[in-house]
Amino acid sequence: MLRFVVGNVRERELDDDSSVDDEAVRRRYWEERARRHARIEHRRRRRRAGARFWLVLVLLVAVCAVLALTTWRQIGDLFGL
Repeated sequence: MLRFVVGNVRERELDDDSSVDDEAVRRRYWEERARRHARIEHRRRRRRAGARFWLVLVLLVAVCAVLALTTWRQIGDLFGL
C-alpha cells in the first residue's frame, strides 16, 4: 500500500515539472535582463557623472586663475606696480 502512495506522489511531481509555464519563464528571463541592463547603465551614468564633475571643477579653477592673473596684471599696469 505504501509503495502505491509513493508511486502516485512521484507521478504527480513529474507531471508538475512538465507543466512549467513557458510564458512565465520568458517573462522572468526578460525581467532579469532588464535589471542587468539597468545596473550596467546606472554604473555607466555614475562614472560619467564623476568625470563631468572633475572636468567642470578643473575648468572653473582655470577660469578663476585666468581672471585672477588678468586682474593682477591690470592693477599692476594701472598703478605701476
